Amino acid sequence: MSEETTADKNYRLQDPEIDRLKKYGEVRSHQEGDILFAPGDQEIDFLVILSGQLDVVLEENGDEVRVGWLEPKQFTGDVGLITRQRSRFLGRMAIEGEVLHVSPEQLRQLLVADTELSDILVSTFIARRAWQRAENKASAVLVGHSLDRDAFTIRDLLSRHSIPHLWIEIENEDQATPVLDRIGLTVDDAPILILGANVYLKKPTIAEVSETLGLNLLPESACADVVVVGAGPAGLASSVYAASEGLSVVTIDGMAPGGQAGTSSKIENYLGFPSGISGRDLADRASVQAQKFGARIAAPVTADELVTEDDAYVLKLKDGRQLNARAVIIATGADYRRLPIDNLEDYEGRGVYYGATAMEAQICQGSRVAIVGAGNSAGQGAVFLSKSAQDVHVFYRRANIRDTMSEYLVTRLEQTPNIHLHPESEITGIDGCENRIRSLRMSSPDGPATLDANFLFLFIGAAPCSDWLPSSVARDEKGFIKTGPTIANLDLVRASWSLDRMPTLFETSLPRVYAVGDVRSGSVKRVASGVGEGSIVIQFVHQAISEASRAKAADQSQ
Repeated sequence: MSEETTADKNYRLQDPEIDRLKKYGEVRSHQEGDILFAPGDQEIDFLVILSGQLDVVLEENGDEVRVGWLEPKQFTGDVGLITRQRSRFLGRMAIEGEVLHVSPEQLRQLLVADTELSDILVSTFIARRAWQRAENKASAVLVGHSLDRDAFTIRDLLSRHSIPHLWIEIENEDQATPVLDRIGLTVDDAPILILGANVYLKKPTIAEVSETLGLNLLPESACADVVVVGAGPAGLASSVYAASEGLSVVTIDGMAPGGQAGTSSKIENYLGFPSGISGRDLADRASVQAQKFGARIAAPVTADELVTEDDAYVLKLKDGRQLNARAVIIATGADYRRLPIDNLEDYEGRGVYYGATAMEAQICQGSRVAIVGAGNSAGQGAVFLSKSAQDVHVFYRRANIRDTMSEYLVTRLEQTPNIHLHPESEITGIDGCENRIRSLRMSSPDGPATLDANFLFLFIGAAPCSDWLPSSVARDEKGFIKTGPTIANLDLVRASWSLDRMPTLFETSLPRVYAVGDVRSGSVKRVASGVGEGSIVIQFVHQAISEASRAKAADQSQ
């Protein structure tokens, strides 16, 4: 049974625990009707009810709905208190009383300093967020067309950030019409994101959504010991270990924590999870863990350029902001490869997908789907989708899928009645109309054929996300970043390597710039190896920062 299901979302603190918490906060008296936090508030206090009662209220369909209440010895908050997301709830005193206020900064200190209290609070926060998702307790409502690409992108963002939300298809008039009438908008305004009572975003961009929800809060010219670029397994591991060892850390990602692993429906061969764990759950836990130790994670934020400035690095972002760092860890992973089909982009997000999560499973319920790929991601996706789809057809160019897929997954594919394997076969074209896939053209040993399918999932590998880096960062012929012993002397000459030592393990041809995970040349493309690299690299970061500090001090003394 998972931690989320065993943790008590209604945990009551014991008197000794409250006494320890009082060292970090201030007791205040509140009258009936006082608002202690409201939807949209950010960096709100962590509250412990000492006397009286606090009602927790959610806006639903224009009405206030009490979703819970807190009595003496209970406390507020979910993972948003750690991740700095904006509040989606309203907290109002129903009975006057005293409340212990702990500021966000003091809460972060508490989570690091007191292990026992940290375990209680974090497990309760996680349980509450899981309950919100399971019970559909969401102030965020998204209204849009079922196969609209922009609506899918927003849904994807909300899902990847584990923000509970209600999805209403415009095609379902019984649900959509009353909502649209209430807020005075029409189907022409879709997609529409409704946040609370008075915030409606019409056709919002991802930047607008993330700004409103507080997902990419990053001060201009922020400075950190380490900037981690990419929040997949490798980047999150680096963030956890760097922050837990006292380094200041800023981590950015172009979409959300998790990377490609975050789209995996179930990872069954990751150490310590005999029943498996979804990529989303693993990413959520790691993200909370990193931020508990003080790492700051901002997403969606995209790196645009890395430049050297004196003895530090400046990371320029696509939105114009920049970050300053003493060391940089590149964990950008890889982008999904696309099939060479002329009209593929027309169907991306509306029939063509690159991950199989609960959201995609819901979209293709009862339909016939095709999967292209022969790796573990393709196998995991096929098994997961087979539970909701009518049929799942897996296409791969190899003669034997066992050459690239784990045996336990191959066995599962072969034993699932509605999964059909197509070796030495390819998808060669898409036929559709009105932005909807109607059928797929394919080639096989038996010749050309057509498959009546409405959905296509691609798991065909990825290309490294390294184009944004300067030419001084050495790469192999495929664009993967060279590190440590794989860097040739000529690469160092081209990069003007200035140190007396050679690059350490995971260090690139630029001093104190490291590469871990899938973006690194020669890496093993597995979640566990990415986590390993991300954790190991921190010891080299520590050494290099200390070395640079000593060198700077020596120069200044001369």
